[in-house]
Amino acid sequence: MTAQWYVLIEEDTRETQSADGTDLRLHRWTLVASHPVEGDEARARAVAEDAALHHLPGVLARHARPGDSPGRSAYLTSDGSWLVRLQQHHRTSHIRVTVARLVHSRAEEQAPPRSLKEKLRHALDAPPPVPVPWTPKG
Repeated sequence: MTAQWYVLIEEDTRETQSADGTDLRLHRWTLVASHPVEGDEARARAVAEDAALHHLPGVLARHARPGDSPGRSAYLTSDGSWLVRLQQHHRTSHIRVTVARLVHSRAEEQAPPRSLKEKLRHALDAPPPVPVPWTPKG
């Protein structure tokens, strides 16, 4: 078990899709950066504030000209995270900066490759049962 502090940066990514002749603007938060912080929670909060005041989302960075600086409104929420609204030319973007402590991490595990015999047997058998979903213990 680990207890290292991180600063997480999420960006509001917008995707436009058409449905029945209407454009739908779908917003979704995407984790774009996870920065480990040397030190305690106070140090992590200071790094998060710096990120909230200086991070430039990719959508604005791609269209920025040299010398451009976006307008920025940064809000510190009651739970300690930062919500930032950035505006540059006619584009608006939002980011959320959060301090988090990594308490568990596990590497991905892959099953060994199946032999030809197992592949043929699998093709003839019924699909395997669906794993039981997680439920809290009584």
